Amino acid sequence: QVQLVESGGGLVQAGGSLRLSCAASRRTFSRYAMGWFRQAPGKEREFVAAISWSGGSTYYADSVKGRFTISRDNAKNTVYLQMNSLKPEDTAVYYCAAISSTVVPDPWAYDYWGQGTQVTVSS
Repeated sequence: QVQLVESGGGLVQAGGSLRLSCAASRRTFSRYAMGWFRQAPGKEREFVAAISWSGGSTYYADSVKGRFTISRDNAKNTVYLQMNSLKPEDTAVYYCAAISSTVVPDPWAYDYWGQGTQVTVSS
């Protein structure tokens, strides 16, 4: 069992920045690839970014490419999502998730989820 706890969400103006963190409970964190997803009201949960277990490979949705950066610190059991140039359409609850296999953009494939953190971008 891996417990994930997100933090760092909040209210920001368009064009601003936020950094989300996701802390994992287990030392085996480094064995998992990690992903960030988001869900806006009335919409399905969508893939945002992912990173391999080593941090050597990263993946992004087209909508955030060039604005968001995913990274991880295995010594701290933490994955980050740096979000720059935020837009109102980035408003959503952001979730981190862990996957024990190859990174995929499908939420159903992930093994563990955090409780989510709200990000609101005002225009």
